[in-house]
Amino acid sequence: MKVLVVDDELSMREYLEVLLSRAGYEVKCVGSVKEAVALAPKGFDLVISDMKLGPESGLTVLQTVRSLPEPPEVILITAYGTPAAAVEAMRQGAYDYICKPFDNDELMLLVQKALEKREIVGENRRLKESLLLGGRPFFAGGSPTMATLWALVDRVAAASRSTVMISGESGTGKEVVARAIHGRSVRAAHPFLPINCGAIAEGVLESELFGHVKGAYTGATADRNGILVAAGGGTVMLDEIGEMSLTMQVKLLRVLQERRVKPVGSTSEIPFEARIVAATNRKLAEEVRAGRFREDLFHRLNVITVEVPPLRERREDIPALAEFFLSRFREELARPGLRLMPDLLSVLERYAYPGNVRQLENLLERAATLSVGDELTAAALPPAIRGETEAPGEKLQLNAGFSLESHLDANERHYLVEALRMADGVKTHAAQLLGLSFRSFRYRLAKHGLGGSDN
Repeated sequence: MKVLVVDDELSMREYLEVLLSRAGYEVKCVGSVKEAVALAPKGFDLVISDMKLGPESGLTVLQTVRSLPEPPEVILITAYGTPAAAVEAMRQGAYDYICKPFDNDELMLLVQKALEKREIVGENRRLKESLLLGGRPFFAGGSPTMATLWALVDRVAAASRSTVMISGESGTGKEVVARAIHGRSVRAAHPFLPINCGAIAEGVLESELFGHVKGAYTGATADRNGILVAAGGGTVMLDEIGEMSLTMQVKLLRVLQERRVKPVGSTSEIPFEARIVAATNRKLAEEVRAGRFREDLFHRLNVITVEVPPLRERREDIPALAEFFLSRFREELARPGLRLMPDLLSVLERYAYPGNVRQLENLLERAATLSVGDELTAAALPPAIRGETEAPGEKLQLNAGFSLESHLDANERHYLVEALRMADGVKTHAAQLLGLSFRSFRYRLAKHGLGGSDN
């Protein structure tokens, strides 16, 4: 956390710098309003300013920082017995004031509370922006396909009790759509709780959804509500619902019919109010016909269907999406000069994106991170994305003894390893990048001896 100290007395500046630095804060000290105004936009989280700065006032500092897009909190230091001006400053947006002479512990507690407030305000602001935008930045661009989708999201959000089924390929942004539906509904003030049904063992999933009572199993040391109850009047997203076992499907069906859950190990039931939004990258109608998904649960979940289109069907949105993601990486990497070059955009617009929007985001992150200069060219993309599957001028050789099966196996292993690398070893994410179910991804890992722990 960055703290700016403004005081015209050198001894006080040095004292506060030592005190705050020892507490782990990054501290910058200045002795005048002019210096404070010049430094204010540099991303400080807190400003501690004396009310009296020679002939000038700390109120000028307050007014300057409060006008910033993301203003820091302000603590004012005032002479003992004259807090009236500081109280007025609080009405103008200061967090609090402290009188001289002050106790160190009292000041540090005030600093801690002010910074906690800033974190909460920042989180609320980001959440509010997300809810107001309904996830639109992730779907940047003005294609007719997306305009149709967002019009449907608005209508679905208004039907705040109806169960929703969101379908689409991995990486298309199904959770973003679910959050948008939640954020635009009357449930927005309540929690949005997602759970991946394909990444959790059946016994654990039952406890996570329905809760458990103390002693229900080893390690259950206290009663615990499942997310269906914990969400209150909010929304529960059942992600990858197609991966749920048939046994769990039976239990979930009953819960949805009765709108009541029975915690693991309990004999009593608890009502719940949360809205259910399910999501899948499978075609559940086909899963029903194959006997892998219960038809009655399918109809219970499939009240309203929202289909999220793959990126290849909205290629006109790729430049806007790329710029959106790059704007975030400019900030995260502290490289404001990063820019997309035409040859890179040309490659991005041609690519098929089996991993959809998430894959585009990963490609931009890779390019931004590995690029030496600020100009992101096609050379910053992996050869496979650029279409360079063979060396220039090289022709495919089919010599005696060539095995197509071995060749395909080698390429499959390469893609598995690359997906794990891009996903930082998170297997559920890697599976999504390849458009595979988690179960299928685990099978292929085992096939190539790439198992290890599940995560």
